[in-house]
Amino acid sequence: MVNETIKAVSEPGKKKTLGSILGRFGAFFGLIFLVLFLSITSDVFLSGSNLSNIARQATVNAFLSVGLLLAIITAGIDLSVGSILALSMCTLAILAIKMGINPYVAMLACLAMGTFFGWINGVLLTKLHLPHPFIATLGTQNIARGLALIITDSSPVSGFDRAGAPEVLTLGAGSVGPIPVALIAVFVVYILFHILLTRTPFGRHIYAVGGNVSAARLSGINVNKTLMVVYSLSGLLAGLAALMLAGRTNSGFPNAGVGYETDAIAAVIIGGASFSGGSGTIGGTAIGVLLIAVLRNGLVLLNVPTEWQTVAIGLVIIGAVSIDMLRQRAQQ
Repeated sequence: MVNETIKAVSEPGKKKTLGSILGRFGAFFGLIFLVLFLSITSDVFLSGSNLSNIARQATVNAFLSVGLLLAIITAGIDLSVGSILALSMCTLAILAIKMGINPYVAMLACLAMGTFFGWINGVLLTKLHLPHPFIATLGTQNIARGLALIITDSSPVSGFDRAGAPEVLTLGAGSVGPIPVALIAVFVVYILFHILLTRTPFGRHIYAVGGNVSAARLSGINVNKTLMVVYSLSGLLAGLAALMLAGRTNSGFPNAGVGYETDAIAAVIIGGASFSGGSGTIGGTAIGVLLIAVLRNGLVLLNVPTEWQTVAIGLVIIGAVSIDMLRQRAQQ
């Protein structure tokens, strides 16, 4: 009975309508169209150096988006990932550069800081019973950003190369042949989380909580534990993104990650997840991440001003949410 209940609340209807078709394939066809358009309008878009640049730039959002996917599947949100990234990144830089601590210990501390703040988000939701994840994560967003500014005295901490921490640089900027190390890490993480969501009881619990939290409780799922783990994982992934960004920039700076949650949310929704919860896939999120990365890269290649780039991303988000609404109406 438990498995039947989980299946009922976590699997949407299969009715093929315009909304469901757009929700399932719209991002993929949008990505193909964008690639074809930029291939025609820009001579350098398909160059090896530009494609490598897209891959490196996409890695940070790729990690953050997986964390947002988990939260959104549970009908939640995590607005704190950008600030957690900044605090984790600054923690890494201070330990490795200023204090001279072993780089592997510093990297573990970076991941631990991200996980800890994600766990705090879970505590605020499940123990203090704050009314919505929006409130809890908005609060921790400001706390983490403030702490990043405090511990760095509002200044960047640079020089992993001079501090004898080449391991950090390898993660963010190194390559195995022509393939960036960060991209390899993304593949590994996406495979692991695909397995988690599709092949484990915990993955089914995540979908069940988002599909119908009351039914999930009645079926015996520990909803509080599920949410605690989900937000802790989101924090862990923000810490992992911090490692990659620190390696790419050779520094930790307190203003890192500003607005990154917007791109992550956009990638998840473009990839087919719904704010109402209970749906979303790793594959769809990957397509959403690529679409955002290609769009940003294309706007730069076409010399579109930064202000209009922000407008374009906003329009993409509105379009994705509109498609999500069409899909929900089609399933009713």
